[in-house]
Amino acid sequence: MSRFGIAVVCTMLLHPDRPYRFRLRISAIIGVFVALFARAAVKGPEPIASFDLNRYLGTWYEIARMPSRFERGLDSVTATYSLRTDGSVKVVNQGSRNGKRSRAVGRAKFTGRSDVGALRVTFFAPFYADYTILDLDTAQYRWAMVASGRKYLWILSRTPALDFEIVDSLVNRAAGLGFETDRLYFTRQ
Repeated sequence: MSRFGIAVVCTMLLHPDRPYRFRLRISAIIGVFVALFARAAVKGPEPIASFDLNRYLGTWYEIARMPSRFERGLDSVTATYSLRTDGSVKVVNQGSRNGKRSRAVGRAKFTGRSDVGALRVTFFAPFYADYTILDLDTAQYRWAMVASGRKYLWILSRTPALDFEIVDSLVNRAAGLGFETDRLYFTRQ
């Protein structure tokens, strides 16, 4: 059905001659469908397919990130992942702002198969966000590039510094995926 046809059907269903409660219900149903289709339309990049959670666990240093209000002013940022007894992943993000340590504890779980780098993470249940591993040093798990949708991006390393060539390569890959890499903030460790 074309957009025009959808508009005609919606206009007929929401016509003022129809009872108010009927129009309210139809409006809610249309809103749900619009939200579902909008979410599908902004799907982020694909996760890596060869993922091993046990090798990913441990501490990662943030090398670079897209600016976000929840990390504003933070430096010396790390993310530590550990396995919980229920099979989910404990996430501890830490950093310092003006000499004071900041810490957030969350939980992550796979969205599908455990060998695919696609998880959902929450720091404020029941609200989850995508945690998509876009690139990873699958040989030694020394660095990773992670995104949440197309708005957030992180370059992580097992050490506080990462070779310029690797960072440059990851930034170029992110730009090729449509991220605004000129906005990247390079974290002081």
